Amino acid sequence: MTNQTAERSIANPEIWPDNKEFWAAMQTGKLLVKHCRACGESHWYPRPLCPFCMSADTDWRESAGTGTIYTFSVNRRVGPVPYVIAYVTLDEGVTMLTNIVDCDFDKIRIGDRVRMVPKPSENGTMVPMFTPAA
Repeated sequence: MTNQTAERSIANPEIWPDNKEFWAAMQTGKLLVKHCRACGESHWYPRPLCPFCMSADTDWRESAGTGTIYTFSVNRRVGPVPYVIAYVTLDEGVTMLTNIVDCDFDKIRIGDRVRMVPKPSENGTMVPMFTPAA
């Protein structure tokens, strides 16, 4: 079954002062990940304090936007349009909750390589989702 993202409504993200830079970059197709300058760890989800050492000395780094499917679930009965929710581990080492789009859901496998594709939410804000990196 092919993904029908164009027919599925994507909720608007909440934009706050501490994630505003992330959403601004998404509008240009860039995926940013927080990085701690104190301990050297990258982390997801975007937040001002490093969850590893609690330092506020963090900055944004551009991600390659590629990774691997850690796990996923095909949801066919929760609404009018089926979708795939997944955890994707980016090449930078962080794991994010996202959707897999623009592919045959029956061919998705754990360990598949994926790449980020921005998709518009209800108000047009681009949201990071992933598709197979064929």
